[in-house]
Amino acid sequence: MSEEILVNVTPRETRVAVVENGMLQELHIERGASRGVVGNIYKGRVQRVMPGMQAAFVDIGLERAAFLHASDVMRSLPAPEMDAEAGALPVPATVPPIAELLRDGQDVVVQVVKEPIGTKGARVTTQISIPSRYLVLLPQSSVVGISARIEDDGERRRLKTLVSDLAQSAGAHGYIVRTNAEGQGEEALADDITYLARAWALVGEAGASARVGTCVYEDLTLPMRAVRDLMRRDVDKVRVDSRETYERVRAFAAQYMPALADGAGGPLAERIEHYAGARPIFDLYGVEDEIQRALDKQVPLKSGGYLVIDQTEAMTTVDVNTGSFLGQRNLEETVYRTNLEAAQAVARQLRLRNLGGIIIIDFIDMVDPEHRRQVLRTLEKSLLRDHAKTTVYDFSPLGLVEMTRKRTVDSLERQLSETCQTCGGRGMLKTTETVTYEVFREIVRAVRQFESARLLVIASPKVVARITDEESTAVAELEEFLGKSIRFQADEQYLQEQFDVVLL
Repeated sequence: MSEEILVNVTPRETRVAVVENGMLQELHIERGASRGVVGNIYKGRVQRVMPGMQAAFVDIGLERAAFLHASDVMRSLPAPEMDAEAGALPVPATVPPIAELLRDGQDVVVQVVKEPIGTKGARVTTQISIPSRYLVLLPQSSVVGISARIEDDGERRRLKTLVSDLAQSAGAHGYIVRTNAEGQGEEALADDITYLARAWALVGEAGASARVGTCVYEDLTLPMRAVRDLMRRDVDKVRVDSRETYERVRAFAAQYMPALADGAGGPLAERIEHYAGARPIFDLYGVEDEIQRALDKQVPLKSGGYLVIDQTEAMTTVDVNTGSFLGQRNLEETVYRTNLEAAQAVARQLRLRNLGGIIIIDFIDMVDPEHRRQVLRTLEKSLLRDHAKTTVYDFSPLGLVEMTRKRTVDSLERQLSETCQTCGGRGMLKTTETVTYEVFREIVRAVRQFESARLLVIASPKVVARITDEESTAVAELEEFLGKSIRFQADEQYLQEQFDVVLL
């Protein structure tokens, strides 16, 4: 299988696409305005210790001083069974006075845990942690903890033993095994430990020599995270359309990921390329068109069938239809072939659209139990390359397949789109006929409440056209019934469901 990672960089937006065998599989987007400082590590200096607040204000080079509470200065060992995704470490039952922990003018290395909000500065901690794809490094600890979301006892024991053994050769540090590590082998975890050890060493070097207010570790930008999280030995190429970003990506990979220096695609230097073509890189691979199609509800299948994907707050539903596919043998065979193709398409769409949470797939009903097993097996196999954790359950009595996919960031639709101001997110508009009768009811209501000789109705052109053409008789009858003159005015600024009844 051919796999390439494409990096498109513009001044305010960076996009990373994962393309397998010429087809877009994943899309990651980062916009400059949304980048924060949470996770960054700074060389700071205590400006003022506040005993009454059990806290100190620390200069870390931002506009406002950061807030450091005494409970965030005292380091405690994490409980072995803590949830790795919680991002919080337990604190001692009693916290010493802040004056015993810090003094004015003291240099301290801190990590931002909360963004500055309004007039408040960032909140920081000395309890440093550095995440990777499968692990979180706890440099000031020596305990290996397992995410509480990994529920299988055998898998928990395997991961703890494996990470503990690997950690022995990487220094006396603690680790949290993240949920994503479930099912991962020794090689993947060893790569993460190597990366984290190198990152912490560089933080130590920079923290010792850097000036106060310097960021000594910054949460990775999207191109670097893509290399860290997506770059594997079977990735053929990483193509970057920005010379500056290309140089940074190469330097990052060489420094932090030496284990990937010789992959299936050749030496690391040859696998990361600068794309300097005149044609935009996403256009060259058809990515822009795929992004537009990924915002559509309907997904066509090569056979002539199609999927209908509906994303709601509670869950995502996928409906499979045969469409124009007629098959060559019989109905059962036609349905089976459509469902097989749909299973592969569903797996791709979940990755591409980054759909998470509960997902319900309504395959076309199949009579043969073996056909059901094959469709389910195809779905599970197609999901193996998904970086997010997925769990697939058997067909329900209603013929539905229920599954879950770990939610990471907002779906592609929610990143690129907003609620329609016309329909309010319903995805449907009232018909002109419905609005027409709402107008008639509002006219009657207004006349009964207020005295007026004439009325003016302002509405969208489509609604006014329908009233004056198809409902002219009804308008005449209404005028006679009410004894009032009614005039209609079309306004392009009015949406289809909007109208006003004005008393003159």
